[in-house]
Amino acid sequence: MAESADIFDLITMGRTGVDIYPLQTGVPLARVESFGKFLGGSPTNVAVAAARLGRTTALITRTGRDPFGAYVHQALKEFGVDDRWVTPVDAYPTPVTFCEIFPPDDFPLYFYRLPKAPDLVIHPGELDLEAIRAARVFWMTGTGLSEEPSRSATLAALAARDKAGITVFDLDWRPMFWRDPAEARAYYAEALRHTTVAVGNLDECEVATGVREPRACARALLEAGVELAVVKQGPAGVLAVHRDGRTAEVPPVPVEVVNGLGAGDAFGGALCHGLLSGWEPEKTMRYANAAGALVASRLACSSAMPTLDEIEALIARG
Repeated sequence: MAESADIFDLITMGRTGVDIYPLQTGVPLARVESFGKFLGGSPTNVAVAAARLGRTTALITRTGRDPFGAYVHQALKEFGVDDRWVTPVDAYPTPVTFCEIFPPDDFPLYFYRLPKAPDLVIHPGELDLEAIRAARVFWMTGTGLSEEPSRSATLAALAARDKAGITVFDLDWRPMFWRDPAEARAYYAEALRHTTVAVGNLDECEVATGVREPRACARALLEAGVELAVVKQGPAGVLAVHRDGRTAEVPPVPVEVVNGLGAGDAFGGALCHGLLSGWEPEKTMRYANAAGALVASRLACSSAMPTLDEIEALIARG
């Protein structure tokens, strides 16, 4: 990949693709008659979410050399995300993901990423390690560790960054992406040694640490090497514990849920914005919770990412 002197607020690395969402809610996929097409993939959505909040962002990933790959580039540019490190793979198609929408809490996902997703064919030698090290925030995911050569590339990026700035590990546990899910904890442990922030829900924290109680998860993540542990607890809100002892436990923002998918990515973009702004953990978690709630109240993911004014308005409404 071409080297660059640009310094980004945020560089994310990993999954991308196209989300195909039904335009009817409460209807099984077999009976859905119309769909919408949206940019998707968690690291992609986090970059979009942070860009919507005024941050300069870029994405490291790969697509197929196909019309959906062209769409990914088009959508990234429209959202203001730099696509210079989004490159094609001839052998594999751009992934698509279907979902079903049964509010308020049932949103099955169907991933079409076989025989292999292009975003798992990122090679270490292709990385712009200078740009990765210079970014104010670097964001990687558990999925990036699931298969080679993406695993080696992700670990190479972390090693080159060497905890420069803020390095976020989105624990992002998707067992269906692993040939042997039992291997995950060792690779998670290796990645945690290189990161300053870990964020995940209770299932993801359990994979990374072996424990499930929220405060035990936070302690285990801090012991693994991070400076800030963010444990998402669903209806119980979010817990953030800093190595220096600062702790925030913030309840969720109540909204009428339309589609819960993408809420975590909006949370991630707002988390990055708060970290870059130097906010206290409690303020950061309140903004991140509100951002996630706004996306949960909307159909789409990437195109639903909120502005700062929308987040502040929701917080003000209480």
